[in-house]
Amino acid sequence: MKIALFSDVHANLPALEAFFKDVEQRKPDAIYCLGDLVGYNIWPNEVINEVRKRGIPTIAGNYDFGIGRSSDDCGCAYKTDTEKANGAVSISFTNSIVNEEERRYLRTLPAHIKVAFQPNNDKLNLLLVHGSPRKINEYLFEDREEKSMLRIMTDADADIMCFGHTHKPYHRILPTTPEENQHYRHAINIGSVGKPKDGDPRGGYVILHINDNSSIHDKDSIQVEFVRFEYDVEKAAKAVEDSPLPNEFADMLRKAY
Repeated sequence: MKIALFSDVHANLPALEAFFKDVEQRKPDAIYCLGDLVGYNIWPNEVINEVRKRGIPTIAGNYDFGIGRSSDDCGCAYKTDTEKANGAVSISFTNSIVNEEERRYLRTLPAHIKVAFQPNNDKLNLLLVHGSPRKINEYLFEDREEKSMLRIMTDADADIMCFGHTHKPYHRILPTTPEENQHYRHAINIGSVGKPKDGDPRGGYVILHINDNSSIHDKDSIQVEFVRFEYDVEKAAKAVEDSPLPNEFADMLRKAY
């Protein structure tokens, strides 16, 4: 089974349209969205409706949660006064342009999706979250201590946990004891379609491969394919510059930081 997972579109319609063209060529068996459809660009309604009309199961990101409730807090961990000021402009602008029907949709989005597989004698739980199972806006960076990541996944009963929020893709395989019956857990950050922060301005998503031989005891039986695709970055950046949004957001798109 091929499962396509994408996240953090952030109202970037050119990136989302390019994503759909790319992923449709790969013919996945299922597609899931891990949230943050809105914020930081001018097309929140269009992005929401492109996802809705395809019937893609979607969970709420922290930005979706805030906008869905007309909040002025996106749950973002801004570190500097400039970031906070720019963030305030973004959420205010997004709140001002999101239609009520689209806002209602954001309020209905679930916090998590769990998909249970039984490919052989092993149970295989796939958990989809935005930040973490504990908090919608918790950042699970790649350098998270292994014990901490394992505790989070064990408490959530997740053999494979996919998430976004940091906009930086990675795959970590976490072994548990005892060694003679090793249980491997997979932590997968799927990156960002519309606002990458890893220095590569191309959009990114993941294809997860699960087959009839996939097992919690064989770390190589679950394959993770990181996909990058080109899109019209300049169109998205120019849209920011022609809007009330801070021009720095355009620079972020061009340089992926």
